[in-house]
Amino acid sequence: MAKCLSSICAVNHFAKSNNFLNGVIAVPARRSLEKEKIDSFEKLSDYSEEEIMQLHGFGKNAMEKLKNHMREHQVSFKNQYL
Repeated sequence: MAKCLSSICAVNHFAKSNNFLNGVIAVPARRSLEKEKIDSFEKLSDYSEEEIMQLHGFGKNAMEKLKNHMREHQVSFKNQYL
């Protein structure tokens, strides 16, 4: 019975999961973005680097990976000082 329940759980988890940044940053950081409804580069660019760093799962490593990926797609964070 437990095998069936875990299968259902896995299907439900993947069904609602978004592919945004999949394989770029770790799951805890992606979940934090999902929680904030950030599921596209357009929405991500509305935030400053400092704001994203406050989210769970974001440290130097995750931020560096995210910034590199954003650079490759010609996207940048909101300038905090505007």
